[in-house]
Amino acid sequence: MRQWEEMKLFPFLEGGNRLHKRLKITFNAPVTLGFVIMCFIATLLGVISNGRITQSVFMTYHTSLTSPMTYVRFVTHIFGHSGWSHFIGNASYLLLLGPMLEEKHGSKELIEVIGITAVITGIVNYIFFWNVGLCGASGVVFAFIILASFAGFREGEIPLTFVLVAVIFIGQQVYEGIAVQNDISNMAHIVGGIVGAVLGYLLNKKSRYGY
Repeated sequence: MRQWEEMKLFPFLEGGNRLHKRLKITFNAPVTLGFVIMCFIATLLGVISNGRITQSVFMTYHTSLTSPMTYVRFVTHIFGHSGWSHFIGNASYLLLLGPMLEEKHGSKELIEVIGITAVITGIVNYIFFWNVGLCGASGVVFAFIILASFAGFREGEIPLTFVLVAVIFIGQQVYEGIAVQNDISNMAHIVGGIVGAVLGYLLNKKSRYGY
């Protein structure tokens, strides 16, 4: 009787308990989460092997075109990272932007964005930066950043957010590429941004017109 009186006096308690029971963790963005998990595993293997696995499997560089691994690494280089700080920095952006993009464009389209970015950055690095080893998901991250700036895109209009992101982003990468000496691949960032811009336009056009 006392319990019934409490529920009558505080009916929100019943709703709160029901809400609590229904609360659960969901695998809301399978492509994004799967990609981050694969990056984590690749980074872990690299750390355990003192970089040997990263260099042999998860890093693209100028090797013989007769070697099958040359073509494999055009894709797998996006999973490997130079260390945990490199991984955490990229994973944070992937987990922030990926679910939103996956919900908006679909899992299949996000796989295409990741794959196209990986192949193009790998080929560009192979041809133009033959003495540089490239690994990490930075190109994909910047593709996601530019792709996200296309939110609200309409035919015949250029979103101001896209203009601002593109100008700031390209300006920063060009400056760092010229004036700053570090181990960051500005090329991958720029190529990733270009891929994100092109695919962002095409995906938004497809969602608007259905082709």
